[in-house]
Amino acid sequence: MSLGLSVVRRPRTRLLLLALLVLVVAVLGVLAGRALTPAAVADVLAGGGDATDRHVLFQLRLPRVLVALGAGASLGVAGLVLQSALRNPLAGPEVTGVTPGAVLGAVTATGLGLASWESPAAVVVAATLGGFTGAALLWLMAGRDRSAAGDPAGIAVHGVLVSAVLGGLTAMMLLVAPGELGSVVQWLVGTTEGRVWDHWHLLWPWALVWAVAAWLLTGPLTLLRCGDEQAGAAGLAAGPARVLALVVAVALTAGAVAAVGALGFVGLLVPHVAVALFGADLRVTLPGAALAGAVVVGGADALAQVCGRVLAVALHSDRLALPVGAVTTCVGAVLLLVVVRRAPDRSH
Repeated sequence: MSLGLSVVRRPRTRLLLLALLVLVVAVLGVLAGRALTPAAVADVLAGGGDATDRHVLFQLRLPRVLVALGAGASLGVAGLVLQSALRNPLAGPEVTGVTPGAVLGAVTATGLGLASWESPAAVVVAATLGGFTGAALLWLMAGRDRSAAGDPAGIAVHGVLVSAVLGGLTAMMLLVAPGELGSVVQWLVGTTEGRVWDHWHLLWPWALVWAVAAWLLTGPLTLLRCGDEQAGAAGLAAGPARVLALVVAVALTAGAVAAVGALGFVGLLVPHVAVALFGADLRVTLPGAALAGAVVVGGADALAQVCGRVLAVALHSDRLALPVGAVTTCVGAVLLLVVVRRAPDRSH
């Protein structure tokens, strides 16, 4: 009995530790930055500080931290849903056409004057349409071929091809609207600079709705991880369940892209961390992926601000800012190499 209780409590303990780590990362994000020192932040929180300090803390830093945490949680859940639905450990939003499609949608809407970085609602719609376009292209290329659809390596190859095509279309949009280059680069790299309460008020209900939908799919997704035959034997229609899962993953990714742009490797690697910590039961692993994604993006944002301050001092530039997407891409690439090199069968 004691052994059984310890097994039950262990995932809960790890979830609690991750939640505490999210809180720590949030505090670090509030303390980071160039406009306010940690002492000034403490003074404002204690009820002091001038109007400028209070504005920086409550109108700039707090929404930035919340948006980073929400986007990271969305990408973590989206990646886990994709990898479970496709039974593919390489099926992150970045390599299945979902993130490149969402970026293309946001960039296209910006280039045509239909949306802007400051109008998050229009960007969410455009990013969602683009994400579904990327997923549809992958479905057309790999879904019709049963042998490719059932092969994780085949799906990954098709996803890379779709991502390359969508990336090329995005580059073409830069030629159509060169005046929007500054806004476009933010979506290409991924940044939390300039995130305000409008972005947070749009992101959190969108993410919450689709996260609940993902939670309702934890049972079918757990069966899909075991294979279509086992899912069919348990009475699950694998095809419709997979389509619903893809819809949820695209929506979560589109919301994150609309809020912060493309963050490399978050949706690809965070699910591996969650599965390693919590196992294959998605009822526990899904919240774990959300918390882990929040920790990764929130921590990367705080690190980006600290590194940006150091670089600004070294290069004597007050305007230099390191985007969080650059940090997640560099760290994620290193971690991906470590994972691949440690894999027992590198061919997969």
